[in-house]
Amino acid sequence: MDAKYEPLFTPWKVGNVEIKNRVVMLPMEGTNMIKWEAETGFAEGIREFYADRKDQEIGLFIPGLIPMVSIVGERWVYRHPEVFAPAKDVVDDIHKSGAKVFFQLSAGAGRSMILPPILQPFMMFKPLGSALNKVVTSKWWWSAPDPEEPNVWATNVTMFHFTSEMIARFVYAFGQTALRCKEIGVDGVEIHAVHEGYLLDQFAMPYTNHRTDAYGGSLENRLRFTCEIVKEIKKVCGEDFPVSLRYSVVSMTKGFNSGAVPGEEFDEVGRSMEESEKAIKILEEAGYDLFNCDNGTYDAWFWAHPPVYAPLNLNLKYVEHIKNFTTKPVVCGGRMQPEEAAESIAAGKIDAMGLGRQLLCDPEYMTKIKEGRPEDVRPCISCHGACLIFNGMNGKGTDINVLNYKMGQCVLNPWTNNETIYKKGPAKHPKKIAVIGGGLGGMEVAIEASARGHRVDLYEKTDRLGGVFNAAAAPSFKEKDRDVLKWFARELEKSSATVHMNTEVTDVDALDADLVVVAIGATARTLPVPGAEKAITAVDYLDGKAEAGDNVVIIGGGLTGCEIAYDLALKGKHPSVVEMTPYLVGARGICMANSTMLRELLRFHNVPAYLESTVESITDDGVVIKTPDGTKTIPADTVIMSVGYTPDKRFAGPDKGKVGELAAKVLPNHDRVRFIGDCDSVGSLKTVIRQAYELVQEISY
Repeated sequence: MDAKYEPLFTPWKVGNVEIKNRVVMLPMEGTNMIKWEAETGFAEGIREFYADRKDQEIGLFIPGLIPMVSIVGERWVYRHPEVFAPAKDVVDDIHKSGAKVFFQLSAGAGRSMILPPILQPFMMFKPLGSALNKVVTSKWWWSAPDPEEPNVWATNVTMFHFTSEMIARFVYAFGQTALRCKEIGVDGVEIHAVHEGYLLDQFAMPYTNHRTDAYGGSLENRLRFTCEIVKEIKKVCGEDFPVSLRYSVVSMTKGFNSGAVPGEEFDEVGRSMEESEKAIKILEEAGYDLFNCDNGTYDAWFWAHPPVYAPLNLNLKYVEHIKNFTTKPVVCGGRMQPEEAAESIAAGKIDAMGLGRQLLCDPEYMTKIKEGRPEDVRPCISCHGACLIFNGMNGKGTDINVLNYKMGQCVLNPWTNNETIYKKGPAKHPKKIAVIGGGLGGMEVAIEASARGHRVDLYEKTDRLGGVFNAAAAPSFKEKDRDVLKWFARELEKSSATVHMNTEVTDVDALDADLVVVAIGATARTLPVPGAEKAITAVDYLDGKAEAGDNVVIIGGGLTGCEIAYDLALKGKHPSVVEMTPYLVGARGICMANSTMLRELLRFHNVPAYLESTVESITDDGVVIKTPDGTKTIPADTVIMSVGYTPDKRFAGPDKGKVGELAAKVLPNHDRVRFIGDCDSVGSLKTVIRQAYELVQEISY
């Protein structure tokens, strides 16, 4: 092991519980052992998830949250010991590895609660939306400390009032639920949370709590609910039973639906560092044994779920500061890197490193680090494309919807949280496979198929693997994307696949293969407007094939166009964005954390955005656009076209879909030629990797 990592693998204590190393798997959706929201009961399939991670150098596991009460009806989880009982075997298995387990208990979301799908069409109509909300939903989930505060996802919807009687009932439930956890051998519990703008955090912060009773006003009053919870747990479970608190050090919040970006000067409306220094002392005195820290609220969500645009180790300096004000250990999460975490631990500035989505992407992450194999780590790119898809738009361009309720998966590792669906091991009938295209989809097929015993030949017409992802990884803030390219190339080199570089396939029928997989991607679209030939494509700019001047107009305000605008702004250029819809980064399938942070960064860098505008023409002087206010010319030295892609259909001739004679013998009822990724239908990194992975599953088992 590299000496610089040694501090990560030293023991520490939370209360009287000794933990073997300084690595904590943070709670995430999809890691829950007990589902008590829309589902009720033990989370079937979770055994396999933890089996992949329990022996992988993780000292403390904190599974996803357990709500005190169900969303539908009024079913209190502590009254159902039968749902805890099956989790005991999983906890026992984790204990065999020497690791410890804390269960996270939740008070609920308050104004951060997502609207049920049945209500979403009515969310823009305040009286109707609020009335339906209160008829359809449970008061336990749809109550807030101040009912006049707007719902995060639908600002026209108001909440129930969280009464003092409800608080008392919740406090009792926390104690009883913690006891259920202790009875099955769980080592401690974590309270969720004075963190991220959830219910307890709404009580704690001045901009969401205007109460005049014992739970509002002073800082001590605003923290009273949280303090009563830990006192109740200690009373029921004993003083030695550890209780952690998920804690946002600072809120990074400017107002409702408005978060600050790194480096921005702003007036904090939530928890300032000055108040946090006092708050953590009050919480320690109440009985909390550990503070599991980051930053943010749902109004500044990208701090708690940092996307690719967020700096690595985003929250570290804030957590290091707050440790000076408590005698209890602190954990820091937020794109944490082991080198910086180990250095901070060695200096006594934090006590442990929190990891979340990196452990979804690569369960063996810390084992590879300890064994001196960091180059073997499949890097998390903070895309949130399968682990956390909260997205959608309302008329103000604010995300309001949830399009994927099964979270906790991974774009780059389809196996994660699908362990009972997919299979591993040798293929039943190994085949000869030809893969055309060395992008990520083609490499995924080659790597996975060869690992299962298929004989694979991969053909790439250029001298570079990675396809269009090379362009996507070009901006300075995409360091992890570039690491992914290196990882794929390394895994391909380690595999038994034969790679043919600088080899263009023109005749699919000439390939000696049972199955031909076409993964040749897509071609950039352009607009049929006068002067379109003066523009360069997004890929040409990102690949460095075309230079950009000082004043740059990007046509297309989707993800790629806005990333280019941000990249240009970081280089000191003056970009502008033209978008025909009312939104920037408005496509479905992009997580709110990512889209919101990117929009906030463009705002911070003063990038003009012309929404609901269309391009009339491109001239030597700039771009002529039609806006809701009339026609305008935007001066430009360079125009970049970022208006999407069309599938490359060069092999999709009349024979597509027909079964060849050879394939019919080996692959009955299957096509000899299969198309995956953007050449089939333009999608995302998630779709191409998932298609590649599932194709190998299909032909192997």
